[in-house]
Amino acid sequence: MTPRVLRLSGRSTRTVVAVTLASMTVAGLAGCSSDKKAAAPRTSTTTPSASPSPSPTPAMTGNPLTGVGAPPAGPVVAVKIDDTAASRPSVALDKADVIYIELAEGGVSRMVAVFATHKPVVGSVRSVRASDSELLWQYGRIALVASGGGGDALPTLDHSPLHSVINDRGGPGFSRSRSHPAPYNLLSNLGDVSAKVKADGVRNVGFTFAATDPRLASAPAVSGPKTVVGSTPVSFVWDGKTYVRTVGGQRLHAADGAPIAKPNVLVQYCNITENRGDVDVLGNPSQFTHSIGSGKVVLYRNGKQITGRWSRPSAGAATTFTDAAGQPLTFAPGGLFVALVRA
Repeated sequence: MTPRVLRLSGRSTRTVVAVTLASMTVAGLAGCSSDKKAAAPRTSTTTPSASPSPSPTPAMTGNPLTGVGAPPAGPVVAVKIDDTAASRPSVALDKADVIYIELAEGGVSRMVAVFATHKPVVGSVRSVRASDSELLWQYGRIALVASGGGGDALPTLDHSPLHSVINDRGGPGFSRSRSHPAPYNLLSNLGDVSAKVKADGVRNVGFTFAATDPRLASAPAVSGPKTVVGSTPVSFVWDGKTYVRTVGGQRLHAADGAPIAKPNVLVQYCNITENRGDVDVLGNPSQFTHSIGSGKVVLYRNGKQITGRWSRPSAGAATTFTDAAGQPLTFAPGGLFVALVRA
């Protein structure tokens, strides 16, 4: 799909308006509820502690991001990745444990890929948005890799517990490929990032994995879930084992030919509001996806669909996913896509 907005990686031509993380957090408390109208613009000036709220979690016996194998060693690294035709095929996106698809601005989607099991060279790396700090806070003091950030995005990141690894600031691990023109050719070596950034390892963020689930027997069959992030169609096809991301009916593959696929697709309905603290060169305000609050979710696994609810009370807390009866949703082992869509 041809994007409607193109930006330089640092977007240094924009007006930078610094805001505090409290603005982000207070807005997040308005929630991403599908039962509420869009929240008002964020106006609080109270500065909270940058430390994540304590959230008791059970001892880990497996990888909490995939349900496969033991908890991986080393830090967790999230990477902001382009989601337009100009950067495809993505490099090593298939190696991510969790892939979030979210709205940037102008109807264009971007991704946040979370890596713990593997630390490949990945790309193309793009710029951060203010709502990414709120989304990733639940993972703890992990590293966030991005090309840069306009408006309030980097100040918000600086006031969060995340470790910022930013190309425009000379962060480690960056290089340029010859396969695409700038800004769609920025790569990050996550092995290098992991060695130089002392970030947190994996923790429970709310995903419960189980190879079988009795609810699937009566759940409706859906072989090709479809949704929309902004004005970007987001679709998948079930191949009997995984959901493969598709665009225009064509399956997406990484640069090495591996399908961009996971055994789960979670569509999470969120409150999304304009963020006037970050406006691009065409006048499009960045969109703030609120991942604190509650709302509807639809889980696709094993070719079936289960509808439920999500809830996250604070920035440092994990997200709870339950079915209509209030019982925990279970994900098929192997990681997942999370499409953050407007309620």
